[in-house]
Amino acid sequence: MLRNSSTSYGLIAILMHWSMAIAIFAMFGLGLWMVELNYYDSWYHDAPYIHKAVGMLLLFLLIFRFIWRLSNKRPNLMGEAWERFVALLVHRSHYLLLFAITITGYLIPTAEGVGISVFGWFTVPASFSFTKEQADLIGLIHLYITWAVIGLAAAHAGAALKHHFIDKDNTLLRMLGINKKN
Repeated sequence: MLRNSSTSYGLIAILMHWSMAIAIFAMFGLGLWMVELNYYDSWYHDAPYIHKAVGMLLLFLLIFRFIWRLSNKRPNLMGEAWERFVALLVHRSHYLLLFAITITGYLIPTAEGVGISVFGWFTVPASFSFTKEQADLIGLIHLYITWAVIGLAAAHAGAALKHHFIDKDNTLLRMLGINKKN
């Protein structure tokens, strides 16, 4: 099943969820590592190039995922009313923060008017230019938002595990593509 139903996630939503989760955590690690590199390190230029290119691909995937989400029903949330409210808040916060990360990630390297090459396939043009101080501030905002996303993802994963091991419901199984009847 490609599309979501009221009881389960479709294959497209599942693949987008897990591919983005893996990519975001990998980008987090790469970002923390690359800012510590010095000029003489062999990865000094390659790591930021990969980080920027993957970041642009994530932005495009995020846009597609958001459109897909709007055009698909969401499976019914499980749990108490307050849990469903928090889940909805977390999901919406993830979208907001992920858009903020990818947009600030775009603005940092394009601050001097140079576009971002995406693995040589195409270049995302620069739209704005900023002073070095403004670009540094955008970089700091990018870092803080990234930490917020990682914290929110940890809470999200914790809630999924709570649903699975304590509540013993299908919340986690649905995102793994496993349909189990209660």
